[in-house]
Amino acid sequence: MEKIVYEQIKETVYRDTLPNGLQVILVPKPEMTQTYGVFTTDYGSIDQTFIPIGSDEKITVPDGIAHFLEHKLFEKEDRDVFQDFTKIGASANAFTSFTKTAYLFSATSDINKNVEILLDFVQAPYFSDQSVEKEKGIIAQEIQMYDDQPDWRSFFGVISAMYQEHPVKIDIAGTVESIQAITKEDLYTCYHTFYHPSNMVFTLVGQFEPEQMIARIQANQAAKDFEQLNELKRFYPNEPQSVSVKEAQIEMPVAVPRCMVGIKETPQRDPRSFIEDELLAEMILDYFYSKSGDYYQELYDLDLIDGSIGFETERQKQFAFSIIGGNSSKPDEFAEKVKEQLQTFALYKLSAKDFDRMKRKMIGDLLRDMNSVSDIANQVSQYHIMEIDYFELLPILEQLTVEKANHFLNSWVSTDNVAVFKIKPAKE
Repeated sequence: MEKIVYEQIKETVYRDTLPNGLQVILVPKPEMTQTYGVFTTDYGSIDQTFIPIGSDEKITVPDGIAHFLEHKLFEKEDRDVFQDFTKIGASANAFTSFTKTAYLFSATSDINKNVEILLDFVQAPYFSDQSVEKEKGIIAQEIQMYDDQPDWRSFFGVISAMYQEHPVKIDIAGTVESIQAITKEDLYTCYHTFYHPSNMVFTLVGQFEPEQMIARIQANQAAKDFEQLNELKRFYPNEPQSVSVKEAQIEMPVAVPRCMVGIKETPQRDPRSFIEDELLAEMILDYFYSKSGDYYQELYDLDLIDGSIGFETERQKQFAFSIIGGNSSKPDEFAEKVKEQLQTFALYKLSAKDFDRMKRKMIGDLLRDMNSVSDIANQVSQYHIMEIDYFELLPILEQLTVEKANHFLNSWVSTDNVAVFKIKPAKE
């Protein structure tokens, strides 16, 4: 087991790769009362076309199967795994994103037992034809519930406007129609391919003794057998750099219209450049569109927002985009003004003073996240899958220069990589 000490942030991290390929990351924090464990597989909703383990032929599975699989793993032949955690005072959960599926627990006691339960239930799938059919009705209701939420519809609406071919445009849960095609056999195929230990990482943050914990995890994994996985091959369609459509809209029964503006980007392949772009995008969006930002103030003064506006940047190996938007009583005017603001990025020059202030704010946000066991565990796992050390973010951030920020800003937006999606009130 490798021990790494990060002197700047006073953090000690233990890393190990087990014989079956499982990556283990332990972050002991004895000062914390809560311990948080997360078992993550590098498998999400966009991984639809791949070569299954033990096969030479690629297949394409139904939309939403990664999310469906997440639901089904909690259900065993004789029980619901949630009860196992509840009995010892822990809380458990799981989530599926575009690129990963994570299973987690939070507890203040019985950490060894919680770790065993988490590792064991994720690595012991049980699917039956009857339970799969029953789950289809449950997930269909979940999909229909999200379809009625304007924020969810606008999020995927603007992604669909940006992307022409890439499966990121498809709802993580799939559609009511697509999940009907999922079979027990499909679930086992995806499970055995993507839930192989060599495609997973286990992260634990909180109160435990690292040497004892790694020994316990090693023993747990040594008692299990896994089929050999040589190289995991996934396939994604070629995606043009330009957006699919520059503008789209739907009608829904909403009191206030909603508008989202998306910037479609190309992710960096180099891990350091990837992180630099992510940090710069977050800082620049905050600089312009937080409540202290000039562009936020302009939108507010023009009565184009109701006092709040959202913004985010999403970067993964296969795609990258940023979104700005929210409720607006004047969605058409909002869209035109934000597009006009974005076009100014090409000639805008951040001052050294402003960029220094942006960096200090981002450093504060990062250090605050590093005081939360759940934030640490989730971020460490997420970045590890992208071959990035989460604890290297701070020194990379500190080394960013205003010149690099301006270069990123000036080349960020073009006329071809911006899309708009609006939700307008349905006509009675």
